[in-house]
Amino acid sequence: QVQLVESGGGLVQAGGSLRLSCAASGRTFSTYAMGWFRQAPGKEREFAAAITWSGLSTDYADFVKGRFTISIDNAKKTVYLQMNGLKPEDTAVYYCAAGNRWARQSRLYDYWGQGTQVTVSS
Repeated sequence: QVQLVESGGGLVQAGGSLRLSCAASGRTFSTYAMGWFRQAPGKEREFAAAITWSGLSTDYADFVKGRFTISIDNAKKTVYLQMNGLKPEDTAVYYCAAGNRWARQSRLYDYWGQGTQVTVSS
């Protein structure tokens, strides 16, 4: 089992920044990739970014390229999502996920955090 705890969400004005954190614990040695997903009210959960546990590979959805950066601190077993240039349409609950595959599909991730709310005001 892998436990994931997100933090760092909040209310920010358009154009502002937030940094989300996801602390992992448990059997993390079996984890190959960590992902960030988001879900807005009335919408399906969508992929935002992913990183391999080694930190050597990253992947971003088109709508976050150039604005969001995913990173990992292996010593702290923590994944970060630095979000700059936030827009009102970025408002969503952001979830951290862990899995043993390199994928964008949420169904291929095995473990999920509880989510953290990000609200961007115009």
